[in-house]
Amino acid sequence: MPTSLATIKDRLSTHIGQELMVVAQAGRKKTTERHGILKETYPAVFVVDLDQDENSFERVSYSYTDILTQNIQIDFGNNNEDDNQ
Repeated sequence: MPTSLATIKDRLSTHIGQELMVVAQAGRKKTTERHGILKETYPAVFVVDLDQDENSFERVSYSYTDILTQNIQIDFGNNNEDDNQ
């Protein structure tokens, strides 16, 4: 698991344009699973364009802190250990 926000941002920046799955905590013992494409990374957040067949809105953003605190998990689907932020 990455230990700094800069490391998380750098790793995500190498995957811009790739498909991913985000599993986010939605409350007590509830999670939401969203599929999309990593669109852009910014200094504090990253943007995911969502699959329109599964979601009612176009894009969502998350902060790098969400990954650091394990509020979300990201999977790029290629089973590379570096990708499982």
